[in-house]
Amino acid sequence: MAAVLVGQFHARDAEGRVYSVHEFQDSTPSADGFSSSAPVTTYKLAIGDRVNKLDGNEFVLVQSGVTIIREPDANVAS
Repeated sequence: MAAVLVGQFHARDAEGRVYSVHEFQDSTPSADGFSSSAPVTTYKLAIGDRVNKLDGNEFVLVQSGVTIIREPDANVAS
């Protein structure tokens, strides 16, 4: 299985701590070298801790159970 970094974003917990989250797409190549299924998106903190997506912009840290909310993109033109 190969994981490719496809994005990263910041998320905040209820106490205001900011987390850097990396978004990966995983795919399992078949015997002929082509992808055998649709890519699966996974999330991890920059420090390696796993993150599960709950709904929309809401995520939970697997180890601690802390809920974090994705921050809006800062790259909005004024």
